[in-house]
Amino acid sequence: MNLLNVNSLSVSFFTKESETKILQNISFQLSKNSITAVVGESGSGKSISALALMGLLPRKISKITEGSILFNDQNLIDLDEKSFRQIRGKDIAMIFQEPMSSLNPSMRCGRQVEEILKQHTQLSKSKIKSDVLELFEKVKLPNPKRIFKAYPHEISGGQKQRVMIAMAIACKPKLLIADEPTTALDVTVQKEILELLKEIQRETQMSILFISHDLSLVSELAENIIVMYKGEIVEQGSTESIFKNPKHNYTKALISARPSIEYRLKKLPTIADFMSKTLDNSRISDANRLKNHEKLYSQKPLLEVIDIEKTYLSKNGWFSKDIPFKAVNAVSFKVYPGETIGLVGESGCGKSTLGNAILQLDKATSGILKYKGRDITNLRPSDLRKLRKDIQIIFQDPFASLNPRLSVGNAIMEPMIVHNIGSSDEERRLKVIDILKKVGLDASAFNRYPHEFSGGQRQRIGIARTIALEPQLIVCDESVSALDISVQAQVLNLLNDLKERFNFTYIFISHDLAVVKYMADQLIVMNKGEVEEIGDADEIYRLPKREYTKKLIHAIPKGL
Repeated sequence: MNLLNVNSLSVSFFTKESETKILQNISFQLSKNSITAVVGESGSGKSISALALMGLLPRKISKITEGSILFNDQNLIDLDEKSFRQIRGKDIAMIFQEPMSSLNPSMRCGRQVEEILKQHTQLSKSKIKSDVLELFEKVKLPNPKRIFKAYPHEISGGQKQRVMIAMAIACKPKLLIADEPTTALDVTVQKEILELLKEIQRETQMSILFISHDLSLVSELAENIIVMYKGEIVEQGSTESIFKNPKHNYTKALISARPSIEYRLKKLPTIADFMSKTLDNSRISDANRLKNHEKLYSQKPLLEVIDIEKTYLSKNGWFSKDIPFKAVNAVSFKVYPGETIGLVGESGCGKSTLGNAILQLDKATSGILKYKGRDITNLRPSDLRKLRKDIQIIFQDPFASLNPRLSVGNAIMEPMIVHNIGSSDEERRLKVIDILKKVGLDASAFNRYPHEFSGGQRQRIGIARTIALEPQLIVCDESVSALDISVQAQVLNLLNDLKERFNFTYIFISHDLAVVKYMADQLIVMNKGEVEEIGDADEIYRLPKREYTKKLIHAIPKGL
């Protein structure tokens, strides 16, 4: 018997003028004691499906227009809010995508999990506390007593996600919905969370509905997969059948859009390529790569990083001495014109701190930076401002780095005015429109605002703003980590295309090793502020020398 039966479910969102169908006649089943994954890009309807199951659709602007949701033979659509509250958290629980925005920043972690037990059980105060500590142990949180008293900002991203899991399983639900619970996590932490969910599922025999945009990832967890595209289910079946014999072009695109760690394609396939059947599967041969590297490394280095260190001071109390903490410790390497150097490691390894030190956004404590043979470590502010034109950054979150009050065109023109690029506003405007076209946007984007664009489009705007200054060295700091697999493929293709066209040099920072492998010539693996391993990217993936590197590579989702 099935635990959940979703039959011909349709959901619409309303404005005063119009109705938009978000889900269109979706049907699927979830059996007891099973794990099913729902995959698709942003906007495919995955999260709306989950919110409908939880009774959390926004009431005034959305409506279930037809269909039924049978949970243990009870139609959830017929329930009022009070009745749903008895089920939500107790029988159906949810792990949300972003733990930092789901956890209350003003409440201690333990207290937040206690609230769930107070709501749905009659347990005593002391029993609730001991149960929460037991849950923290079950989700493998280090030092449960410390985390019980800690606020969300005092623990890491992986630990916050474990607190969310503890909260979700507190009442032993029959169905757990996990909405992109590992998207922003390191590969190693991601693997730990997946193992944890599998272990808890085996132990409690609950059913899990796991929502993700990453097919390779869900192949390591789910028995069955549901593929969604534009509000419809286009394919569903066992994980093995979906991977071994995908029928729909969209499913084939999702499987192929993730960079392979076995070989290098000249261009990553996108959804559009599959839908229009214009695939180009040509690969970069080892001989071509070797020839390119001989040319690259016969040049003088563009940037030299020599024994860079960054030390922070942390206080242990009001009257105690400051404790020094080395975030980056004696890091040295060279970057050559036209090269892409990959910088990888887990959160907290020092890669973004190193990037900021190179950009001089957060100056190094010691060491030397040389750009085109010139020492730029201690430049005067006026000289540093001139250097900013040559060394630029593409940020991880383009929405946070764009001014919401400035139109896209003005946001791109602003740094051009600062650096005297173009002799008039009209000349700059024409240049900006040309750049927008180069990054795959049209001229109408000039007068629109950041909130009017999707995540992938905003990342293109961020790239346009960076290349408008005609820089020579670009630091890409986790610039594709929050994007859908297929949008990520488009942006990576764009970065490679721009590199060929303008001879850019990239320092590519990421925790996603498959992406870095696709992009990088040389690879730097960082661990606890130090360089763990450095060398040719392909060689390191083929024969990693250090245990830490082996652990990172082993944690990459491989698919079936």
